[in-house]
Amino acid sequence: MSSPYTSDGRWTRFLNRFYARLSARRRAATGFVSQPEPRTIGSHARGRQLMAGNLLFAGYLAEASDRGFWEVRAPDAGYDDERHGFAWLDDLAAVGDAAARAKAQTWLRDWIRLHGDGRGPGWTPDLAGRRVIRWINHALFLLRGQDRAASGAFYRSLARQTWFLSRRWQGAAPGLPRFEALSGLVYAGMALQGMEELADPAIRALARECKVQIDDEGGLPTRNPEELLEVFTLLTWAAAALGEAGRGVPAEHVAAIARIAPTLRTLRHSDGQLARFHGGGKGLEGRLDHALAASHVTERHADGLAMGFARLSAGRTSIVIDASPPPEGPNSFNAHASTLAFELTSGRRPVIVNCGSGASFGAEWRRAGRATPSHSTLCLEGYSSARLADAERGSHREALVEGPGKVPIEISDLSDGMRFQGGHDGYVRSFGLTHARTLDLSFDGRGLAGEDMLLALEEADKRRFDKAMDQVKLAGIGFDIRLHLHPDVDAAVDLGGAAVSLALKSGEIWVFRHEGAQDLALEPSVYLEKGRLKPRASQQIVLSGRAMDYATRVRWSLSKAQDTALAVRDLAEMVVDYDE
Repeated sequence: MSSPYTSDGRWTRFLNRFYARLSARRRAATGFVSQPEPRTIGSHARGRQLMAGNLLFAGYLAEASDRGFWEVRAPDAGYDDERHGFAWLDDLAAVGDAAARAKAQTWLRDWIRLHGDGRGPGWTPDLAGRRVIRWINHALFLLRGQDRAASGAFYRSLARQTWFLSRRWQGAAPGLPRFEALSGLVYAGMALQGMEELADPAIRALARECKVQIDDEGGLPTRNPEELLEVFTLLTWAAAALGEAGRGVPAEHVAAIARIAPTLRTLRHSDGQLARFHGGGKGLEGRLDHALAASHVTERHADGLAMGFARLSAGRTSIVIDASPPPEGPNSFNAHASTLAFELTSGRRPVIVNCGSGASFGAEWRRAGRATPSHSTLCLEGYSSARLADAERGSHREALVEGPGKVPIEISDLSDGMRFQGGHDGYVRSFGLTHARTLDLSFDGRGLAGEDMLLALEEADKRRFDKAMDQVKLAGIGFDIRLHLHPDVDAAVDLGGAAVSLALKSGEIWVFRHEGAQDLALEPSVYLEKGRLKPRASQQIVLSGRAMDYATRVRWSLSKAQDTALAVRDLAEMVVDYDE
């Protein structure tokens, strides 16, 4: 992947600007082939914030009460990307009243006036694809009550952006950016009169990307669950647009949807949200269920890995485990050192989590979120199981390097539940120790038994461990087993320091216990979540000890403390939601 600061990156930016300016010469579309139907789902609450002039993008809040939407100075490139991608149209459409429509029409008209001739930061293939889809989705919302001049400017700008996409989709980086560009081009080519000839090459190109980028497990090279959901959503939208136009969907496109859907089901917790790994969040509210329903694919994965993740589920409990080496090279710019970390959800309540991506809170939070101590796994001496390489000159992109290369795993059935066993060699290079983890989930989902081991397996590993011991004067290699808790979990040290009780808002009580001489503590943590101004305070269970020999074993458990077969509060909330 080219950096914008390399010669290739400068050439990419030049071509984007060149074709953006040339697009101003294109003829306008004459209208829509058929009436567009909105497919994107927005947030009513975020729409109300926008109506009040509170512009929250990429973790930055700006106020536009006295200034126009586009006159607010962007604090960083991520802010501008979100603004120029027009996903905020979903939120204003979710409000849907006359005032929201007037606001959307004004901001759209101002964009066309300021940037419609090919100027500004919004002219990249991925942003243009994202923007075109929103404009078409919400065309009725945007055009209602508009005069001929405003409608003409709308169609003219759509035609220019569609032509730009036809010339520059190849300039989008492989993965989600290219899927955005091609899906936008297919969408526009099928929807706009006079643009049909641009659709056929895009349809073929999208089919090729499906074949190349979506692996046999239905995953992406980045191993980012939320990014996979976004790609899946785009593919279902493009397939629907082709179907409505009476066009066939290429076999590679259909096969990619069929491969991805079971993977997303594996990565979905019992509360319906995605597991948060490798830079991904839980996904927009309702996006996952809507996309799965639109795909008409009902199959689930057989036992084994899905995009490198393992899943255990029973009763109301779901567990998702990072069970593969982290992404490499350009695919690792958002990757985390999270091997063998897990998340646990009980019913509608997340319990054990990872801290998440701190990208929206600045570079330091982004680095912190990618480190092993920010995940629910074991770390040695505060080190991560993989390290961040130096960023490219002038760029904030840092690849993940020197991570685990071997991650053997096994999933098996027990007489009273199911078992995950895995290990990784991320600490062998530094300490000679392999981390092995076993997780046993009972059939009723009410108990999780865990075991973490540190092992020097080979003679070379033992020599490396001995050397590390000499450096600390035989005091042992310190380790911490961290279980980060969701902010809604109330935690307290119990039984004289021998246990931690966890109270969920559903009324459930879980208790963490351990065997051995390790130190148990409850420490501060953070929950990093996109769409918020700052990290949320939370807590973490920390089990600390020292590895003194070639084999160290720590056993612990997490189980429900009382007979709460159903979470009454969650059921009550579901009834209220339904009645509303």
